[in-house]
Amino acid sequence: MLRERLIHLALDEDIGTGDLTAKAFRAENKKGIFRYLAKEDFILCGTISAGLVFKELDENIHVTFYQEDGTLIKKGEYFGQVEGPIYSILTGERTSLNFLQRLCGIATNTSRYVKELEGTNIKLLDTRKTTPGWRVAEKYAVLTGGGHNHRIGLFDGVMLKDNHVDAAGGIHEAVATVKRNIPSTVKVEVEVRDHIEAAQAADAGADIIMLDNFKINDIQKAIEIINKRAKIEISGGIRLENLKDYRELDIDYISVGALTHHATSVDISLKIQKG
Repeated sequence: MLRERLIHLALDEDIGTGDLTAKAFRAENKKGIFRYLAKEDFILCGTISAGLVFKELDENIHVTFYQEDGTLIKKGEYFGQVEGPIYSILTGERTSLNFLQRLCGIATNTSRYVKELEGTNIKLLDTRKTTPGWRVAEKYAVLTGGGHNHRIGLFDGVMLKDNHVDAAGGIHEAVATVKRNIPSTVKVEVEVRDHIEAAQAADAGADIIMLDNFKINDIQKAIEIINKRAKIEISGGIRLENLKDYRELDIDYISVGALTHHATSVDISLKIQKG
């Protein structure tokens, strides 16, 4: 699985030929209990990955989380524990925390955007602007934070961008070409740059039309032009601070790359309790 491959890569990167510090103390074979401590409020995410890090390292390590992914964790709260050989736990500490901190950060960031859209029918989507190798994990974190996934990769959805359209000779030609060569169950999305292209995409039978970097007034005009002939997605220049400006629009989706590439890792520690 992708998750296991990512964990192996992360451990190999950190441990290399061996943890020199742990090797020096290995013979002592001490046992201990460590607990995860929240140093700020956040949405919990990544518990399976964090636990698998230790499982891969040492079968004698046991990991327990007191809460499930998606739970709001408060600053000062202990929300999980790791029990087993102390120096094996110390070897995996940083890698386990890296998974937790990053994924909790994305889930928490996403939850803030979702809150701004509460009470509307607009779905918040992520993008492919993810950390290489982390896409499945980061898109899971978006789901955990209450968002929705756009396509996972180039293999599970059609998105005709400006270069596709220009290379094909126009929107009608681009849409016709892909529809001839993909399964009928696959939706076709077209990214448009202006009102003329929005009209062309609707006329060509696009299932979803993305209004890229449109101003609010231009979005409203495009909505009238499309006239329910396709789902409408907007993207570009959307931030948490201006998201509320889009609440009243008759649109279906808002995609935000910042859910993943602007997320900040949360502050978590793994503290030894006894040993």
